[in-house]
Amino acid sequence: MRRQLTIAAAALATTVVLAFLVPLGVLVRDVARDRAVDDAERVAAALVPVIATVTERGELERVVAAADASAEGPVSVFLADGTVLGAEAPVDDAVERARAGRAFEARADGGRQLLVPVVAGTEVDVVRVLVPDRALRRGVVAAWAILGGLGLALVVVAVVVADRFARLVVEPVRRLDEVAGRLGRGDLEARVEPAGPPEIRHVGHTLNALAGDVSRLLVAEREAVADLSHRLRTPVAALRLDAEAVRDPALAERLEADVDALALAIDRLITEARRPGRQVLARSDLTAVTAERVAFWSALAEDQGRRYELTLPSGPCEVGVPPEELAAVLDALVGNVLSHTPEGCGFTVSVAPRPSGGGRLVVEDEGPGIPDTSVLARGASGAGSTGLGLDIVRRAAEASGGSAAVGHRPEGGARVTVDLGPP
Repeated sequence: MRRQLTIAAAALATTVVLAFLVPLGVLVRDVARDRAVDDAERVAAALVPVIATVTERGELERVVAAADASAEGPVSVFLADGTVLGAEAPVDDAVERARAGRAFEARADGGRQLLVPVVAGTEVDVVRVLVPDRALRRGVVAAWAILGGLGLALVVVAVVVADRFARLVVEPVRRLDEVAGRLGRGDLEARVEPAGPPEIRHVGHTLNALAGDVSRLLVAEREAVADLSHRLRTPVAALRLDAEAVRDPALAERLEADVDALALAIDRLITEARRPGRQVLARSDLTAVTAERVAFWSALAEDQGRRYELTLPSGPCEVGVPPEELAAVLDALVGNVLSHTPEGCGFTVSVAPRPSGGGRLVVEDEGPGIPDTSVLARGASGAGSTGLGLDIVRRAAEASGGSAAVGHRPEGGARVTVDLGPP
């Protein structure tokens, strides 16, 4: 923006300077020409009475020679008898027209010529004074150079002033952009110091007020989530007692493990809700988290008679998603397969690094597939669910700089591809 304002000011200043300097340059040229012609007219005016009164040829020749020596250009006098005094010059059409009794100025080779008739009785002599081009242009180039330098200096001053003014406007806007970016990245303590023109200061105050409102709303939301999560501890405790009352040791052990996992998830939810801000380390190992969550769901998969396949890279695969959110992504994808496909349908989970950094997670199943593949919106589902699971997947992928897509396997069934960006 600063550069655009400076360029606009430079263009405007150049236009204004040219609008003044071009007519002024033309005026300088015309003044120089008029000055040279006026000098020639004075020379001719001085010769006219001499030619009209002096009859001695020798005296007349001396006067004309003196005028020719003092003038800028050659001076010639064409007498009626055909004699030419002063500088040699041919008798052309311009001289003949002057003999008709009319003084005028005309273009000639090397400059301009002034012709003045002198009437002496019945005879008409003609005085010709040639004004050379050097006299017509004397001082014009120097004046143009001065005007050009002055115009350039004015444009430079205008550009410098515009750049300083643009800085006063752009710098507060840049700070507004910086603070807005920090707020967007979760730094809710970021505030801007209002500065600049009144309108920009007003935007700064509004941004600070908005940040305060967002902080208060998030605090209220976290408190509500924490309270709701805390209320879940009572039914979880009841589930634990019911699990302990089961007589089948294997089933009781599995139920207790599930209840422990649920209690741990609730504790994490409360801790996250109580946290002052979103200051979470956005880094985790996709390989390790995938292996851990697939192992967690493997017991339920075996109970449902499902064959599953897990493909992992040989080393870590770092992605820009916190471990808790990444685990929620795996739980949502695998949980959808176990909940919304017929028992006995197999599924595969694969992880691979991306060339640009991060990793790709692909979950495929052998079920009937998803009729509508555009279900990555909150509350949208193609299988009768709430649609929140795939929304969690989408938001986690986009927050890391990646994307999520739902499609179909060539052999039948659904395929969910999640690209996660690097940390």
